[in-house]
Amino acid sequence: MTTPSRATPAVAPEILEFYGETIDEADRLTSSADGILEMLRTQEILRRHLPSPPASILDVGGGPGAHARWLVKDGYAVHLIDPVPRHVEQATATGATTELGDARALTAADGTYDVVLLLGPLYHLLERDDRLQALAEARRVARPGGLVAAAAIGRYASLFEHTATTWLSTKPHVREVVGDILRTGIHEPGRKGFTAAYFHTAGELAEEMSAAGLTDAQVLSVEGPTWGALKATEHHTDAQLDTSGPLFTAALEAARLAEPYPELLAAASHMIAIART
Repeated sequence: MTTPSRATPAVAPEILEFYGETIDEADRLTSSADGILEMLRTQEILRRHLPSPPASILDVGGGPGAHARWLVKDGYAVHLIDPVPRHVEQATATGATTELGDARALTAADGTYDVVLLLGPLYHLLERDDRLQALAEARRVARPGGLVAAAAIGRYASLFEHTATTWLSTKPHVREVVGDILRTGIHEPGRKGFTAAYFHTAGELAEEMSAAGLTDAQVLSVEGPTWGALKATEHHTDAQLDTSGPLFTAALEAARLAEPYPELLAAASHMIAIART
C-alpha cells in the first residue's frame, strides 16, 4: 500500500462547526427547488459516465450521504469519507461503508476504486495546493483508466443567488462579500452567511484537473443558467416550488439544453469535471 504523501491535514474549525452545528447538510438537496435541481442534474451527469454496477466508488467528502444513498440503490459498492463526524454518522444509514477522513490524505491503497467522487472537498479548500493534493489523491486511489468526478461552486454563483434574493441591493455587507468573491474566488473565513469557500471558474477547474495528472477533463454545468429563477420564486413566495410544475421543468430543460455550450458555464451554480486517470 502506498501511504499518503503527507500527514493528514487539519480541517478548519470553522468548517467543522458550520457543518456540524450551524446547518444540516442532509436537507440541502431536498428542501429547495434549486437543491433538487442540483441533485437531479448530478445524477444525470454521473449516470451517463459511471461504469455499470457493481463497480466500486469512493465518495470523498460525501457529507451525510445524499449521493451515496442513490448510488447504493443503483447497485454500486460505495465507501464514503468525510471530515465531519456528524456527516459520517448520518451516512451510515445509506448502506455505504463510512470513514472519518480528509480528501488530501486518503487511506486507500493505490488503484483501489473504479470511481472516485469529490462532490464537495474542492468547495472548502481555499489554497490551490490543497485542491491539487485532493485531486492527486483521488487519481492515486483510482484504478488505471478509472473515473474521477469533481464538483466546484461556480465563481459567479453568489452574484446570481443574491440578485434572486435581492440582498445584493438591500444588504450592503452582502454586496461587499459578493464583490470580493468575484475578485478573488474566496469567501473569507469568518464572514456571515457561509463558511470558508472557494468559487471556481470553469477554466480553473479544468486546469486543476490537468495539473493533478488527470486526463480528458470535461467540465459540465450542473443546474444550468436559470436556477436563479427557482431561487427567486421560492425566496419571494416563502414556499417550496412544485417540482412537477412548469417553472421547475423549464429550468431542468434549460440545464440540459445549455450543457453543450461552454459559454453558459459561467451562469452555473455548480460544475462537475469528469476526467480519467
